[in-house]
Amino acid sequence: MTPQTPAIIYLRVSTDRQGQSGLGLEAQRAAVAAYVAGRAVLSEFVEVESGRKDDRPQLAAALALCRQRRAVLVIAKLDRLARSVAFISNLMASGVEFVAADMPEANRLTIHILAAVAEHEREMIAHRTKAALAAAKARGTRLGNPKPDMAAARAVASGNAARFRAAIRPRIQALQAEGRSLRGIAAELNAKGISGPRSGSWHAASVRTVLLAFPLTSKC
Repeated sequence: MTPQTPAIIYLRVSTDRQGQSGLGLEAQRAAVAAYVAGRAVLSEFVEVESGRKDDRPQLAAALALCRQRRAVLVIAKLDRLARSVAFISNLMASGVEFVAADMPEANRLTIHILAAVAEHEREMIAHRTKAALAAAKARGTRLGNPKPDMAAARAVASGNAARFRAAIRPRIQALQAEGRSLRGIAAELNAKGISGPRSGSWHAASVRTVLLAFPLTSKC
């Protein structure tokens, strides 16, 4: 797409809990914001729905607006659309241009291949889960855990935080290259409406955390 083409953003999370807490949306917004920087953004649509379901009211509305305004649909990652080859094929045939912020150079063949891999991965995960549950049941294991698995929750949160930092880091590095201080970078991100870690505001310390693995030349 050309720099003049307006963008419409589509974000998807799988559960109501993710939608309410912002878990998963932070990283998606950061990735998309870095990609569409300087481009007109007409609207943002957020879907709370499983990637296995093809009935997506918010996606349908986003596509309709794209056709009306001749805009491009921007997503954070291909799997935020679907893990179904048929769904992706139908979307590509709809006439709406779409791009994944993490792989903007992907062509139609690449997108088909990635969708096929995602679909196969989803099917294999489902098969392994069923087999593991059947084996546990055969051993007499009582299925279901009434207590939340805090270790798993922490692992998920840690993974989301890492993806968020990786997604926003290029934009922060670009601001740093312009000679901005950590406080200046934080102010710019807040002014652009980009949520910081855990949906909070940006501060010099949070900017430093993102840049921790890289040489810092800015001063507070």
